[in-house]
Amino acid sequence: MNNLLVLPLLIPLCTAVFLLFIHKQIAWQRWISAISILLNLIVSSVILYQVKTDGIQTLYMGGWLPPYGIVFVADMLAALLILTTSIVGAACLFFAFGTMGKERESHYFYPFFQFLLVGVMGSFLTGDLFNLFVCFEVMLISSYALIVLGGTKRQLRETLKYILINILSSTLFVAAVAYLYGVVGTLNMADLSVRIAQAGQDGVLNVIAIMFLIVFSLKAGLFLFFWLPGSYSVPPAAISALFAALLTKVGLYALIRMFTLIFYHEPAVTHSWMAWMAAATMIFGAFGAIAYSDIWRILNYNVVISVGFIAVGLSVGTEDALNGTVFYLLHDMAAKALLFIVGGMLVYLAGTSRLTEMGGLIKRYPLMGWMFFIATLAIAGIPPLSGFTGKLLIIRGSLQEGYYLLTAISLASSFIVLYSLIKLFMAVFWGEEMKNGHTWPKINKGFTITAGSLCLLLIGMGFGSEWVYRFVSEAGNTLSSPATYIDAVLRSR
Repeated sequence: MNNLLVLPLLIPLCTAVFLLFIHKQIAWQRWISAISILLNLIVSSVILYQVKTDGIQTLYMGGWLPPYGIVFVADMLAALLILTTSIVGAACLFFAFGTMGKERESHYFYPFFQFLLVGVMGSFLTGDLFNLFVCFEVMLISSYALIVLGGTKRQLRETLKYILINILSSTLFVAAVAYLYGVVGTLNMADLSVRIAQAGQDGVLNVIAIMFLIVFSLKAGLFLFFWLPGSYSVPPAAISALFAALLTKVGLYALIRMFTLIFYHEPAVTHSWMAWMAAATMIFGAFGAIAYSDIWRILNYNVVISVGFIAVGLSVGTEDALNGTVFYLLHDMAAKALLFIVGGMLVYLAGTSRLTEMGGLIKRYPLMGWMFFIATLAIAGIPPLSGFTGKLLIIRGSLQEGYYLLTAISLASSFIVLYSLIKLFMAVFWGEEMKNGHTWPKINKGFTITAGSLCLLLIGMGFGSEWVYRFVSEAGNTLSSPATYIDAVLRSR
């Protein structure tokens, strides 16, 4: 039993509660938030090391053994995700210091930032479906507050859509959990896997599986994603970067956990639906990415494309495809954070998000331009950067299983990603400078350090892909062999 597993939740939770009482003292909030996220980064690194050296870590709250008590589980996938969450959270937090503005900072930005991390970390670590629902709701309630921070008309309009789609998905989530408990009598994930295997996944269990597929696809932006491009465009840049890097990934993680551990017996039913949704998401995301000339819209439709691409690996379900899914998921969290941080800084500097009103910025901000270019190549999967290995593994797994149409759509979406981001890069950084007489502010050091660190991470994950793959393959092996996770959780019964 590992008592450290509660700390990734407890640290931001205690920080958030304390910050509620000093929400007007901006300097203190910044220092305390920074110390908290760095402490969580250290704890997450220690947990990853323990999982690597000692295997899957578990914590039974109150000493209650499954399926009765609350259990936290850190396998390699969860450990990698909480570490990446800490890195991305730190980057977005430090970026917020120089861009959020004191007015928004004083209206509970830092407490809700920490509460959101509680929900994300809890979702990755919980071993119980009901606790997964609770962590989702903590994350979503925090995101409701963050997305509307500032109170503009456009924010309120987009927040309404965001809340409605998540209320729908949460209602279906509760219903699915209730039906599942009524059928098998447990909500512990490991115990669920055992009981469903014994009962056989057919009839009503397939219906429940489809309900969970809809629930998590709504939350990930894999199904009815129309809310995502608008909703992620309206909050301040630091919040948009946090959302793009983390929120859809929690939904994808839930899909991965659900359909590799619990409902993996009838892939012809569940995984086929997932494959069709992945294809549709990539196609419609591609149309959106090339149709708009607005920075935020282009970036957000690229989020939609990446959600579909990650779902391809899960729907294929082979060892290569699952390894690629994990690798690309980790890469995409860091890459989207970098892309949105640079995009947000561009909008702040130029005072507009329209490509037609920008140009020639490579002369003023060369470092920013080349960081954006590196992020573009990484997201498109150009070797030797971080996105290449994950894409290669997913494509190879798809071809081995005969998913030729899905592979073609995946490859085409990668070209669309490259085209849309290169179009943005050329429009913003090359050509003639459009805003004559505009006062161009200097870039603060916080942005340079934050974006530069993420850029180096993408380069390091690419050139060090063999080393990263040692961790990723262990996570993939656990996903391919559910018995490993089940034995680790239920061994004490």
